[in-house]
Amino acid sequence: MTGEWKAYCTLIRQCIPAISSIQKRHVSESRSFAMNIFRGKIEVEQVFPYPDVLSADQLESLQTLLNPTEKFFQEVNDPLKNDAIEKVEDATLQGLKDLGAFGLQVPEDYGGLGLNNTQYARLVEVVGAHDLGVGITLGAHQSIGFKGILLFGTPEQKKKYLPKLATGEDVAAFCLTEPSSGSDASSIRTRAVPSADGSHYILNGSKIWISNGGLSEIFTVFAQVPVKDPATGETKDKVSAFVVERSFGGVTNGPPEKKMGIKASNTAEVYFEDVKVPKKNLLGEVGGGFKVAMMILNNGRFGMAAVLAGTMRACITKAVEHASTRVQFGHKIETYGAIQEKISRMAMAHYVTESMAYMVSANMDQGSKEFQIEAAISKIYGSEAAWFVADEAIQILGGMGYMRETGLEKVFRDLRIFRIFEGTNDILRLFVALTGIQYAGSSLKELQKAIKSPAANLGILLDAGSKRAKRMVGLSSGQSLTTFAHSDLSDCANLTSTAIEDFGISVEDLLIKYGRKIIDEQFLLKRLADAAIDIYAMIAVLSRTSRSLELGLSSAEHESKLCNVFIGEAADRIKIGLRELTSSKCRKNFDMMASISKDLCANGGLVQRHPLDK
Repeated sequence: MTGEWKAYCTLIRQCIPAISSIQKRHVSESRSFAMNIFRGKIEVEQVFPYPDVLSADQLESLQTLLNPTEKFFQEVNDPLKNDAIEKVEDATLQGLKDLGAFGLQVPEDYGGLGLNNTQYARLVEVVGAHDLGVGITLGAHQSIGFKGILLFGTPEQKKKYLPKLATGEDVAAFCLTEPSSGSDASSIRTRAVPSADGSHYILNGSKIWISNGGLSEIFTVFAQVPVKDPATGETKDKVSAFVVERSFGGVTNGPPEKKMGIKASNTAEVYFEDVKVPKKNLLGEVGGGFKVAMMILNNGRFGMAAVLAGTMRACITKAVEHASTRVQFGHKIETYGAIQEKISRMAMAHYVTESMAYMVSANMDQGSKEFQIEAAISKIYGSEAAWFVADEAIQILGGMGYMRETGLEKVFRDLRIFRIFEGTNDILRLFVALTGIQYAGSSLKELQKAIKSPAANLGILLDAGSKRAKRMVGLSSGQSLTTFAHSDLSDCANLTSTAIEDFGISVEDLLIKYGRKIIDEQFLLKRLADAAIDIYAMIAVLSRTSRSLELGLSSAEHESKLCNVFIGEAADRIKIGLRELTSSKCRKNFDMMASISKDLCANGGLVQRHPLDK
């Protein structure tokens, strides 16, 4: 063991200088479950027991909002009409304002309903079950449109803007994306230059695909601002955030975009021409716009899983109603195994998404500041699960599902954007993997320091050495979730614990092998992210099902079935994915896929000859 340990220490010394380029600053100990799995560590503070944050009064006030909201969407809102006229019908829009739907999380002092994140999630779940086009109109307004004012606004900014935003008198939009900058927010070209007297900024540029772009009076705009470094005297452009009013002048928009789905949502290009933005309308610090944008997006993503849980619930209801009544070959189609598998997998996808949504929202309500990975995972999983569920619902309904009047074809079109906006799922997978790797890299950095001064850091070295030694002889590190999960779910708890340990080992091995070059290994990063997504899904389901069993809920036995099947299959997926990280065969395939892609891009399309060409 001594020789192996020395070799291990040597590898750490070799890789840490490279890792330090990823880990630019010391990262303090995190309480985030998702962050810690990248170290192979089980941190249960935010996941066990399944968080329950609403008081009796909050539940009661939520219920008083749920009933009229549900009634409104059943009796007033017409999703197919909104889709056909490509806007939210005027009466519907006014009705939403009257309900207070435009100010759900605005504090009561500013005229809003003052809901916490969990209450908000429950209400938008209702919206997602009925009309995603309306959901985007509301979400673009408050989840991201004026969220920056809530998070970073000065008391003066909040007092001025929030009351009218809460009532819907003013509508808000989030202006980040440009033709040259999609997921790469740092490459924006819109500029804001200080005026000669320093009283305001002159804003010029344009933003594309802005939800509510043609409706809004208030815009959160991100622009490059020249910032002088006091240490070097050098001036560089840095992204800053501003609250911009249409009434400032010079703010115009293009016509509504023609889109595949969410047609009721107004999406337009917004132009800024010599707009005079008062200095006091800076949001956050000068040059701090990237932080503002990321905080807004991280803070808004959690609601997406709740919205999509509502959508899935509605799709599943239609599929089950049809399967329970449709007779083919003398039997209801619900009796056929092919249909049963579809329905059960739809139910699992919904259960996981719902479990994630309310775990993340509760963590936020409990004061957690580290939920960025969890929120990103819930957005990725929820958007892909909802697409799967809607697709399967259409398949179960057959030709009827393809018809407009059923409503599922609209849902299917509406859902496609969720894998793209507020961070494409591809970019978010890299975000999940690299954020976690950065945190894992910091622990190896601390271990390197300990190796240099062994006498002063004996505890750290012994702990690391013990874990490594156990791994080499095939023993577990001893971490277990069985003491937290319900006893009926001990097998699920063991599978989840093993997955976390194996995942941590894989991350460490990749860091040692690739160092800073891991950033360029996107085939590997994707598989790491997929494993992380499955692990977080496993813990959310395990925790929620444990609570249901402990409370003796009437649905507990059914939830246990969902939990056992999902966790068993997720554990298998993780094993396969982690094996691919070190497989020479997979590496060869990755290299060939990269080469195939390069061939197509160089050729401007497919390379192979048509089978009829000679």
